[in-house]
Amino acid sequence: MSGERPTVVVGAGPNGLASAIALAQAGRRVTLYEAAATIGGGSRTSGMTLPGFRHDPCSTVHALAPSSPFLARLGLERFGLEWVRPEIPLAHPFDDGSAASLHRSVDETADQFPAVDADAYRRLIGPLMDRRQTLWEMFLGPIGGALPHPGLMARFGVRGLWPAPTLAGARFRTAPPRALLAGNAAHSFQDLREPGTSSIALMLTLAAHADGWPFARGGSQALVDAMAALLRELGGTIVTGHPIRSLRELPDDATVVFDLTPRQILAIAGDELPAGYRRRLSRFRYGAAAFKLDWALSGPIPWVAPAVRRAGTVHLGGSLAEIVASEAAVAHGHVSERPFVLLTQPTIVDPSRAPVGKHVAWAYCHVPAGSTVDMTDRIERQVERFAPGFRDLIIGRSVTTPSDFERSNENYVNGDINGGRQDLLQQFTRPVPRLDPYRTPNPRLYIGSSSTPPGGGIHGMSGFHGARAALKRP
Repeated sequence: MSGERPTVVVGAGPNGLASAIALAQAGRRVTLYEAAATIGGGSRTSGMTLPGFRHDPCSTVHALAPSSPFLARLGLERFGLEWVRPEIPLAHPFDDGSAASLHRSVDETADQFPAVDADAYRRLIGPLMDRRQTLWEMFLGPIGGALPHPGLMARFGVRGLWPAPTLAGARFRTAPPRALLAGNAAHSFQDLREPGTSSIALMLTLAAHADGWPFARGGSQALVDAMAALLRELGGTIVTGHPIRSLRELPDDATVVFDLTPRQILAIAGDELPAGYRRRLSRFRYGAAAFKLDWALSGPIPWVAPAVRRAGTVHLGGSLAEIVASEAAVAHGHVSERPFVLLTQPTIVDPSRAPVGKHVAWAYCHVPAGSTVDMTDRIERQVERFAPGFRDLIIGRSVTTPSDFERSNENYVNGDINGGRQDLLQQFTRPVPRLDPYRTPNPRLYIGSSSTPPGGGIHGMSGFHGARAALKRP
């Protein structure tokens, strides 16, 4: 290795691994430290219910990973990663027994709607699909410098800057496409009436059409295990079960990239950062929390709508108005009696995760940060609402509350699994307003976590950008 000074990455989630790989590819001597006993961060797999059932404690559906400009070029398939894609990426059932489905094909998705909305869907999504690769590069690229493709950005912005209910109401005349768009927007963990929530909906819709919202065969751990194997091949070192509590634990001349949120960085770096920068980091805003259930099931979920049985991801929230009300309640510090629920059922395409004939599934809803309300019954009632008899299939259950999330991973502050609030303002100023958000005022300290652009999700781009900034250190 050609790097004279040591390089350290703190945190071995997908972003930390991405940082370490990019640094090692550039010839740096890299040591990656992880506080937990295993690597993975939000991309782990473990037994959480019964023997033989494999669950993902956090991320399961990898909507952005296959399109990630960094991850896609690593050749991780060589290290055992295999993407498996459900026949239908996403389904959204309704109380009348029907469902809206987001298919890989734009035309197939549009054709399920009445003619007026079928044409509207094609006009909204079709042109963006034609430029999707450029859009990925823009939205997953670094902040700062000249704005690439300003014309395309302006055209996207006309739609993406709108609150999701406004775009849904303006573009569509019937309930199914409106609800489908609102459900995708709700991945933002925000009040859907806020500006910019349409951009999340549009990007996730494009990802579903382009890559099918796949699973990693065998569990999400397969992704990070493949990244770790590549890092070791490049000469990198991974140390697990080793929390870093102070910079004094690291070599004085080391370049350090943090896959951590501002709260942990402040605790570790202390006076190594200027007082003004520390104050701005301390004002970083964290977002809503997740309350999650993992189930071991004796059979497939008995959805009323046949299409839902073939969908990898299911959004449970009924109409646009119901979804908006659910997310607005959370934004105002309350839980919803009928929460919007995001559910995955990976064993419909990956039976390796459960014993023969059995299944796993998980679901979560949004709750206020640090909420102590038990949402188990509310979530399961939402599943039962569209799949009567579901509860009879549960043979094992694991409950993860906001405090459980934080105990398992200090980055999940008060149960925020998204690396901080990702509203329109903080999306572009995370972690602090700065031309290069990956650099700190200390020339040896850098940030490459989901608390930097482009934010939450399993794509590795925040870590990659953090590494690129560190490589510019004189």
